[in-house]
Amino acid sequence: MRPIHRPNLPDPGRIIAHRGASQVAPENTLKAFRSADQQGAYWLEFDVSLLGDGTAVIHHDDTLDRCTNATGPLSGIAAADLSDIEAGEGEPLPTLSAALDLIKELGFFANLEMKPHALDPGILSGVVAKELRLRPWATERIIVSSFKQAELTAFRAACPDQPIAVLWQQPDPDWPLVLDRLNAAAIHVAVPHLSQTILRQAKVRGVDVRVYTANDPKLMAPFRDLGLTSIITDHPPLYLEDEIWATWAKS
Repeated sequence: MRPIHRPNLPDPGRIIAHRGASQVAPENTLKAFRSADQQGAYWLEFDVSLLGDGTAVIHHDDTLDRCTNATGPLSGIAAADLSDIEAGEGEPLPTLSAALDLIKELGFFANLEMKPHALDPGILSGVVAKELRLRPWATERIIVSSFKQAELTAFRAACPDQPIAVLWQQPDPDWPLVLDRLNAAAIHVAVPHLSQTILRQAKVRGVDVRVYTANDPKLMAPFRDLGLTSIITDHPPLYLEDEIWATWAKS
């Protein structure tokens, strides 16, 4: 098989804080990021969506209802409205710019998941690409992921050297070919669909495997020494405070 250029991060990371330390702080907030740092994690996962005016914010859903004190579609507000919106415990709804600044300050690595929602492919990825190009350090610290392959295709065209990962709940049978086409460094797969077969295929092709959202270390134990790269969890101490898992995390 011809070698494929797969831009990747120098540190794959083992334990990744899902939406920050989202069990102890409001998800996708700067407080959740700082809490992950306090817990001993140095990798984050977070979601990026766009407001109606094209401002990139750290937010999972396409509405404000679940995670803020406001309601309605995310597309219905602009940056000028953010001062009136709270994402929990007095935390603002953070912009991507503010999140990236904090990631640099804390020395984190991070998985940035693009959430285009109903937008046409290329709109969100264009904004993300612009923000990352302003920060040369990002190619060494940020891996960009999405469930939307069209969005990743647009992002790859805009940022040929940025590490990317493809997200699946349950991977398609041809997932290795998708990663090859995108020059992707990793596959991210949901806990119920992680398998030894995926780990074997990934090893052959030289790609990382990350599993989400893994909040039960017992379920993950059979995969620990079979090539699993990283675990994305709401509560990093589940792993970092366990002797066996902590040893694995440092390996």
